[in-house]
Amino acid sequence: MSELFGTNGVRGIVNEDMNIDLATRLGKAIGTWLNGGTVAVGTDTRLSNHMLKNAVSSALTSTGCDVIDLGEVPTPAIQLFTRENTDLGIAITASHNPPQFNGIKCIDDDGTELIEGKEEEIEKIYFSENFRLARWSDVGKVMSDDPIREYIESVESKVDEKSIRDAELKVIVDCANGAGSYTTPYILKDLGCEVVTLNSQPDGTFPGHESEPTEDNLKDLIDLVKSSDADLGIANDCDADRAIFIDDKGRFLHGDKTLTLMAKKIVEEIGGGTVVTPVSSSTSVEDVVKSSGGDLLYTAVGSPIVAREMIDRGAVFGGEENGGLIFADHQYCRDAGMAAAKIVELVAIEGHLSELVDVLPCYALDKRGVGCPDDLKGKLMDDLKERFKSEDYNDVDGLKIYYDEGWVLIRPSGTEPKYRIYSEAEDQDTAKELGHKHQKIVREVLEKI
Repeated sequence: MSELFGTNGVRGIVNEDMNIDLATRLGKAIGTWLNGGTVAVGTDTRLSNHMLKNAVSSALTSTGCDVIDLGEVPTPAIQLFTRENTDLGIAITASHNPPQFNGIKCIDDDGTELIEGKEEEIEKIYFSENFRLARWSDVGKVMSDDPIREYIESVESKVDEKSIRDAELKVIVDCANGAGSYTTPYILKDLGCEVVTLNSQPDGTFPGHESEPTEDNLKDLIDLVKSSDADLGIANDCDADRAIFIDDKGRFLHGDKTLTLMAKKIVEEIGGGTVVTPVSSSTSVEDVVKSSGGDLLYTAVGSPIVAREMIDRGAVFGGEENGGLIFADHQYCRDAGMAAAKIVELVAIEGHLSELVDVLPCYALDKRGVGCPDDLKGKLMDDLKERFKSEDYNDVDGLKIYYDEGWVLIRPSGTEPKYRIYSEAEDQDTAKELGHKHQKIVREVLEKI
């Protein structure tokens, strides 16, 4: 793992880890690495977005790079704009993290998140401070553009608008006061849905609820779907790269449900193909892909890794169990707007979301964590591998241990000082038992270290 970059860019608490000194140095390192060209910079709706965007942009221009300021926009809109127009993109976002966090994420010229090797090259420049600054006459300039309409039209072009319009669906949308406020409701309205919005006023304090679309945070959305007889509910995180759904019965659908549902639909339509997903994903994805004539490839956790493998393998679909779906026919990144349009299309053509979900293979998932300082993560994993060396496991990312009753994945977080523990079984009690048992083991091993 990089010293500076995590699984999704550089993140930290504003004016502590994530401050303008870091942003300026990182901007100069990125500009030095790029060695000229044009960079698109956009933000989510956090209060610190302009502070960090201005620091990064000023640093980039000091190295001779031009900057296109995209304003507050979903991260997938920045990625689409970057792919079509610039040499690099930067998203100022901390995704689902609480409002005191912010981050800086680099986007390659093909619209994918920058791969680890390139991030390491930028890190070397950052730590060495060997910056290439332009002469006074060669500094870059800052321009502005608005990618919203281009992004909305790109999403809408990938679905069957007539079928959606004919279905006359009622959809409740919760944008978490984030950047999806500028896109998701408008996509659905353009497609002919009756749209009711919650928390769709951009506000970096997140007054409606925390940015992460968990069941606890979406109680108002769930209640409104139930009371208004809506066809479904849709929730975004702050930068609108993830979408979580509520079915017509008001049930919260964990991300693995929609990942499984879309994998099944796409593989069936194509008559095969490869689906890519991390080792943290539910076995249900593998079940439906293989039964539909497709192949499944497991990767390490992280949407950039999934996206890159999709490109390399010519995969038809991919995604993560956290609501991050990647549609190969649109762009190779998590995209909440595209996910919303595709699920709405599926409901319009095939019927109630609850009925579509109820026929999928069903497994129970338990998630928990153990705090762990970053400098102990490597030692802890070495000791855990020794502890479980006699078990059936793989180490594509962390340690995934297979048992007759299910599996457990233990892996270091790439964005927080903690270890994540995922446990899956056929029933919730067993999943919780597996999770509790391994959480206790991780704590014991960590205490010895």
